[in-house]
Amino acid sequence: MPDAIPLAAERLSKTFGQTRALHGVSFTVEPGEIFGYLGPNGAGKTTTLRIALGLVRASQGSIRLFGGEPGDPASRRRIGFLPGDLRLYGDVRASQLLDWFARFRPLAPPRLRNELIDRFSLEAAALAQRVKFLSHGTRQKLGLIIAFQHDPELLLLDEPSNGLDPLVQQAFLELILETARRGRAVLFSSHLLHEVQAVCTRVAILRAGELVALERIEKLRALVVRRLTAEFPGPVPPGLLELPQVARARVDGHVARLWVHGDLAPVLAILANSNVRDLVFPEAELEDIFLSYYRGSERHA
Repeated sequence: MPDAIPLAAERLSKTFGQTRALHGVSFTVEPGEIFGYLGPNGAGKTTTLRIALGLVRASQGSIRLFGGEPGDPASRRRIGFLPGDLRLYGDVRASQLLDWFARFRPLAPPRLRNELIDRFSLEAAALAQRVKFLSHGTRQKLGLIIAFQHDPELLLLDEPSNGLDPLVQQAFLELILETARRGRAVLFSSHLLHEVQAVCTRVAILRAGELVALERIEKLRALVVRRLTAEFPGPVPPGLLELPQVARARVDGHVARLWVHGDLAPVLAILANSNVRDLVFPEAELEDIFLSYYRGSERHA
């Protein structure tokens, strides 16, 4: 594989004693790409990132970073990392912590720091505080600044929006979109479907250490199943349950519970022309997509 590829995993496997954490995982993250790495807890996402950082050795297969080995100083200088279980030194001031991490990369000064501080609305008072007195969300902002401040060519982000309020979450999504437009590569795991759909170009889905899907985001969107519950003062409107967008339905008296996918306009058109007493339409969840892929992989096993 060409050296220009920021991250390339090939037949990656890892076992811990009798536990198989990864088995035959292969994918690449290209320059300018935002790559979603998805799966429930225990699927193998964090193990993959630890191998990429040189913290854990693969049992078989390999990960190459810009053509180099994990742990190679020349490769690691080009990476920014945010762990999912972020733990920061608590007895130093936030500004000192940013300086301390910057000293690990003397050839890559933290030229984006001030912009990031402004973008994440990190106040001067917070920067002057000892880290142990900061809120979880503020510590997460520090972790993001540490990962991004030296403008790395590859970002490895594990649940990066964990603990951020909605406005800062939006600022973070805008940041990684801008980062990708400048040719940087981003790999991030998330449990939030709206984040994945908003920014990712491709996604990999893991199940028990195996890659069950490697798709473009457009195909993932097509598989999203939305759960809708509508209550009517009378019978369920005719034609609603027969729509092709309704993959599954359950009716209990005047309450219809629908699982819908694809174009929602026909469903919403019938509801708009009906007397609806109550409507619950929660945000779709990644778990619904996981189940769709997992059942498909079981059928072909």
